[in-house]
Amino acid sequence: MRRVTYSMGVSLDGYIVGPDGGFDWSGPDEEVFRFWIEDIRGVGVHLMGRRLYETMLYWETAGQDPSLDAPTREWISLWNPLPKVVFSTTLTEVRGNARLASGSVAEEIARLRAEPGEGEIAIGGATLAAEAAAAGLIDEYRAMVHPVLVGGGIPFFPRDERRVDLELVETRTFGAKVVYLRHRMVR
Repeated sequence: MRRVTYSMGVSLDGYIVGPDGGFDWSGPDEEVFRFWIEDIRGVGVHLMGRRLYETMLYWETAGQDPSLDAPTREWISLWNPLPKVVFSTTLTEVRGNARLASGSVAEEIARLRAEPGEGEIAIGGATLAAEAAAAGLIDEYRAMVHPVLVGGGIPFFPRDERRVDLELVETRTFGAKVVYLRHRMVR
């Protein structure tokens, strides 16, 4: 069965964006960017909410910039063709290789797991991940922890989360002092 993973950059105090909505502190250096390029290779479909979808729309046209470096072009070549499912109550259409979700997160994950296909079902966005977590659907939590305290904002983990036992399966420290933590849900 295809695994469901939730991964994002997170501040040391547990937020994916600060109180002002900013996440400039999470911009990857070259080493971290290379990690994300390799990570996306294992994804078969990416689920995201409206805010993340709108942020990631940048990549739909970024490839037109002739000054882009090779790693950025590689990311675009992997990201743009990747199937995406967007959950939104306000959007009526999406662009690129994306479609609007027709059901709940749980219904979409069940449908995707039943379909033939390879690669992980990745979730991006804290609100969407909280909904999947409440239904017990996240198999792995992957946090790229940045050395900054932002003091509030949107938390990586839902604040009303029930107890979830996790097993640490991977850690990695990057030169910029960013730490990657990968935990698997204990079932």
